[in-house]
Amino acid sequence: MKTDGDRAEDAAAAWLAQQGLRLRDRNFRSRFGEIDLICDDHGTLVFVEVRKRSSQRFGGAAESITATKRNRLVATARIYLASLKHDMPCRFDAVLIDGAGEIEWIRDAFGA
Repeated sequence: MKTDGDRAEDAAAAWLAQQGLRLRDRNFRSRFGEIDLICDDHGTLVFVEVRKRSSQRFGGAAESITATKRNRLVATARIYLASLKHDMPCRFDAVLIDGAGEIEWIRDAFGA
């Protein structure tokens, strides 16, 4: 059975595909954490954090990507990059989904 997180990732992956990104990997895990989606945006590797919030009561989806979470994403991305046979430019994006299902895509949400 799919969780809310799985459904949010499905929606984000489909939406990013409509924007021209190609999904390379999903739920890549390391000892540091997990990257929800890894996409190719015309030669740029994009590490995507997907966040869904049904309400703003405890802050929005963007605010939930804390410094600790960003550090874990960067550490996990470094492991993924080390596994590649060649260098690629990369960036970190966020896809935020609100309670109504509206999607906000933040390109280059944070640097590494």
